[in-house]
Amino acid sequence: MFTGIIQDVGAIDAVRQEAEQAHLVFRTALDMGAWQLGDSVACNGCCLTITDFPAADAFAATLSRETLDLTTFGELLNDDAAVGAAINLEPALRVGDPLGGHMVTGHVDGVGGVASIEAVGEHRVITFSLPDALARYVVQKGSITVNGVSLTVNHVTKNDFTVNLIPHTLSHTNLGALQVGARVNLETDMYGRYVERLMQFPLEHT
Repeated sequence: MFTGIIQDVGAIDAVRQEAEQAHLVFRTALDMGAWQLGDSVACNGCCLTITDFPAADAFAATLSRETLDLTTFGELLNDDAAVGAAINLEPALRVGDPLGGHMVTGHVDGVGGVASIEAVGEHRVITFSLPDALARYVVQKGSITVNGVSLTVNHVTKNDFTVNLIPHTLSHTNLGALQVGARVNLETDMYGRYVERLMQFPLEHT
């Protein structure tokens, strides 16, 4: 589990693609002294498992075909600029860690796009488009994760939502570099899915 509070903006250091998977190496400034093989790290909001430590400041992970199909990594790896791309990083929660954002699983629901960006003082108001299948899970003043960042939805319409990014978020995540048309990983609040599933079954009276 994660909270959507980004701890470092790392970068893709190396890519090796195979037919049904890809192996990536990520560079980070985080202290990895306590990290172990098999630990989870959210990379742009996608929960990945550490498979190797190729350097003192790097870790490796393998992305399955499912992950490549459902996240922006599949699109990114088809771009010559993949190596060096900025990636939001958050290690998995440990007992005693503060819950500063909201409960995030690292299971990306789908990919959205930047529809518009408006500068308001030092802040930026960004509107993201939503896939039809995710629109019903996004509510005004609810939580959503964009590239692993926990955000509050300010406004929502049928197929888009708007958030306000404060200067800290702009300077400490890769959201500050977003341009109109950019693609982002989205994870909706998981509690909405539980409610929807429960509503599909009639109550049983004993």
